[in-house]
Amino acid sequence: MKVRVHNNWPPGHVRTPGYLRGKTGEIERKIGLFSNPEQNAYRHAPEQRELLRVRFKMSEVWGANAENPNDVIEAEIYSHWLEAV
Repeated sequence: MKVRVHNNWPPGHVRTPGYLRGKTGEIERKIGLFSNPEQNAYRHAPEQRELLRVRFKMSEVWGANAENPNDVIEAEIYSHWLEAV
């Protein structure tokens, strides 16, 4: 399933890499439910969020500057940062 990472830049503790925000990738696998680290960092009662491994082509991440455009990078991203494409 194709997904896009939200292009949000909220203040504070965020676990989603900035260089992947706004980029489109494909879910490689579901990892499971974990406490939301964004809430946990501020000692709020963390909600359980689904963590997913998302695969991005280097050409999507770095555009024309990608050394090997068909190589991939995988990142673990919480579901609330993703939207279906």
